[in-house]
Parts: sequence; structure tokens; C-alpha cells
Amino acid sequence: MKQITGIFFIVLLACSMSTLSAQDTNAREHGIEFGVLPTGSNNTVTDVSGVQVGHKTLIRGEHIRTGVTAILPHPGNIFQQKVPAAVYVGNGFGKLAGSTQINELGTIETPVILTNTLSVPTAADALIDFTFGFDENKNVRSVNPVVGETNDGYLNDIRGRHVSKEDVLEAIESADTNPVDQGNVGAGTGTIAFGFKGGIGSSSRKLPKKSGGYTVGVLVQTNFGGVLQVAGAPVGKELEKYYMSDTLNDSADGSCMIVVATDAPLSARNLKRLAKRAIMGLARTGGIASNGSGDYVIAFSTAESVRTPYRSQERIQSHNVLRNEAMSPLFMATLEATEEAIINSLFHAETMTGRNGHTIEALPIDEVLDIMKDYGRVKD
Repeated sequence: MKQITGIFFIVLLACSMSTLSAQDTNAREHGIEFGVLPTGSNNTVTDVSGVQVGHKTLIRGEHIRTGVTAILPHPGNIFQQKVPAAVYVGNGFGKLAGSTQINELGTIETPVILTNTLSVPTAADALIDFTFGFDENKNVRSVNPVVGETNDGYLNDIRGRHVSKEDVLEAIESADTNPVDQGNVGAGTGTIAFGFKGGIGSSSRKLPKKSGGYTVGVLVQTNFGGVLQVAGAPVGKELEKYYMSDTLNDSADGSCMIVVATDAPLSARNLKRLAKRAIMGLARTGGIASNGSGDYVIAFSTAESVRTPYRSQERIQSHNVLRNEAMSPLFMATLEATEEAIINSLFHAETMTGRNGHTIEALPIDEVLDIMKDYGRVKD
């Protein structure tokens, strides 16, 4: 990955009112299974070859609960070697910077950054700095930064716009291929899902060899509402905490950012078809894509054979890509990984107190497991 120099990184101290340590177990580790396909080795988006993820978590004082998550499609100069990509909008109440050029040209040329709503301009500016930092890009005069967001303003002093360019660049610099940290980290630090503490979640699926052996990985930033379901069990209803119930506020608004990565050689057109299936995974968890929810999917392929060089002497470019008939296994993998990633964000997140003393409780795991047992959803 390109090294960043000349930047002084500020170390932010954690406040005792909240915790930085995430729960260390996925829902699957409690015996809950999602779908039928096997996961990748780490069950995170970094199981897809080349994908790197980094976080910067900002927890300061009583009111700052936010951060940045960076997803890199490959560790090289992404501007010079663009990856095919697509965006699908489930509900468009959001600020996904860079989406129109992705839809027009079918490529991504920067890392994907997730943060809070009012920090999108700062993150976009940082991505331009990052792109300009490569010697090969010294003559570049146009950059399409890709930045997604959710609104963490209940727990975070969002109007303070505390995310800096240095924070974004540090998240990029820290990105690696290790299993993804989940829960109250990065862009998920101050988020809320189904009335419980949300956050960053991730999962992956590995197709059998007869279906190509490809990997699909998903990373989510959960900040939305509805009626929580876990592997088909009506957990929100059983807990009596759900949208339009007496024990949860009357808003299901928020947002969910979903990033889908695969090593399958796909065209932008089929990546958009893939992205649509992620919304089906969101629906499986009980999300309703409410009026004020920005539910977006960004999908990209890491396959080197389908990358697009920034400049070429050739007027014709050709790629070998999967046919439509080969897409169904990838569709199922995306749906399953999205569902599990969303639930993992809840299982990893911890209770947090933030702005003006607001407190959001973590999902009560023990109660959830009892419900799952009652519905026969836990594997012994």
C-alpha cells in the first residue's frame, strides 16, 4: 500500500464513559447459522483476495463518538488500476459521494471511505490528497472520491465535524488483510441499529469449485431500524423492541452502507445485479428501508483481469467476464453474507454513552440466544 508521509497523526484518548474493546464473537460462534454456503477462512470481507480494511475510531470526552472506515479494493495505485464497480440504491436518503461517476463509467478509482454524514466533504478531500500522493498521479486533475455515510448524531456531536483529513488518511494507512475489527469501531462507532448499538459488521462466503470457487465478502455500517430478525427468528418481536412498538422510539430512520467485494471477474452491469441482492440480505434482518434511511450498496470486483488502466495506447479494451448464467451462486452468496454481516455488527457492538448523556444498549446476547433456542435456530 502507498505510504503516507509528512502527516502528524493525533492520538485520541478513549473516555471512560464508553469502551473501545469489541465483543470478540460473531453470531456464528454462538451456533447460529445463516444460509447454506460456507464462509471464507476469516468470515470477513478481507477473505476476498487483495481487499484491505482500516479503521480510525474517535472517542473523546463526553460527546465525540464517530470515526472512519476505509476499504481498499487492492493495495496498489487504485487510480491507475481502476476496478469495475456498481452502486445500487435501496433508498436514496443519503450522501454517497462519487456514485454518479461509478454509474456512468463502471469503475472505482479510490478507496471507499465510510464515515458520518457531515464528514463526507472532509473524507472526499482526504481521498484527493491520497490519490495525489502517488508519483504516477502527478499530472492527474480529476479524482472521483467515493464516500458513504450514516448519521451518528444521537451519540455523536456530529455538528462539530470532528473527523479530520488526517483521520481519514490514517484509516487508509492502517488498512490490512487481517480479519476485520467489528462493532464500535471506525465508521460504526456511534451508530444504532434496530434500537440497539449498531456498528461495523462483516462476513464472507466461498463458492464450491463447481460454481467457480469465488469468494464474496461484505462489510456493513449499520444505522437503521425495523423489526429485528436473526436467522429467521423474530428477535425484535420477542424482545418487544421494534419499530412502532411502545419500547422503542417511533423512528426507523438511519442508514445502512453495504460494501460487497468479490474476486469473480464481473462486469459493472453484473456487479449492479450483485449489489441488488445485498438489499435482500438487509430485508432478511428485518430492515424496512424507511423514508429517512439511506440504504446503499457499493459492489466491486478485485479480479486483476477486469481492471481498467488509467491510460492505454489501445482503443479497444476486452475482458473475460462471467456470463449471466453463472451469477446465481454469487447472488446467493451476497444475500447470505449481507444478512450475517448485519447481525455480526450487533453481536460485536457494546453499550455506549455519548452526546448529552444519551445511552444505547447493546443487543442482549444471552436473551437473543434463548430466543434462538426456542425457535430451533441454534446449532448444538
